[in-house]
Amino acid sequence: MAIGNTLRKLRLQKNLSQQVVADTLNIDRRTYAAWEAGNQDIKSGFIPRIAEYFGVEIADLFSSDTSINIQQSFKDSTINTAILILTDKDAVDRVLDALKPQEQ
Repeated sequence: MAIGNTLRKLRLQKNLSQQVVADTLNIDRRTYAAWEAGNQDIKSGFIPRIAEYFGVEIADLFSSDTSINIQQSFKDSTINTAILILTDKDAVDRVLDALKPQEQ
């Protein structure tokens, strides 16, 4: 789910119009509509304000109900760490199935 879909979902959950959200963020309604539609990138300075307005963490704006987000971090040359952020039960089940040892 793109951030625009997340914005729309959050806005509709609070039963708000695009105009109300745009006014609160002090932007034009067309700009906000373009964000929801995915036609315009959101300037990074607005991200914390949007998260605060909707009462969510910044990461929640970028999360998806159906995707698996994978980040790799390497603390030193001998240890590899993978952090999986799984946002739904189906994603967890798919990863667990993939990690199960294959029967021979």
